[in-house]
Amino acid sequence: MQPQITTDQAKFLLGMALSRLDTEHQTTKRVIEAVPLDKGDYRPDPVSKTAIELAWHIAASEQRFLSGICKGAFDFSPINRPDSVQNSAQLAAWFDESYNRNMTQLKQLTGEQLAQPIDFRGMMQLPAVMYLQLALSHTVHHRGQLSVYLRPAGGKVPAIYGESYDSAQARMAAEGKAS
Repeated sequence: MQPQITTDQAKFLLGMALSRLDTEHQTTKRVIEAVPLDKGDYRPDPVSKTAIELAWHIAASEQRFLSGICKGAFDFSPINRPDSVQNSAQLAAWFDESYNRNMTQLKQLTGEQLAQPIDFRGMMQLPAVMYLQLALSHTVHHRGQLSVYLRPAGGKVPAIYGESYDSAQARMAAEGKAS
């Protein structure tokens, strides 16, 4: 049995999700931006995605989830990385543009649209708004993977859910305090 929700419940869930989506988006963008510009090809193991491939997976998957919620159907055709996206800064800009475009549309959805079930690969049919949590969990999972790439690739780990060692060191340096 698939969950059913009212249009008021769907709008409530969207309202609850919006600030968390914004916070997590900014955090994920910082992690993507922390990949050194010349180290997008870093991978911790031959079977792992490169840093730029993993960052693209995060960005493209979020685009797929959010646009699918807005359209009322998921499109699983490949989202290929544009030729103009060659490094982490360009990817972070694409990610931000995609997110902002989708959020504008998402905020305009009616309760009926948000409560409408959407099929996900024949595995589940959930009300559209409920895919926001799945999108968020997917992004956070892969962001954690990408954050582990940063130091070995020569980057600094940004604050995620509080200061990281690197962000604390930067703060202390800015305050003129020795580490």
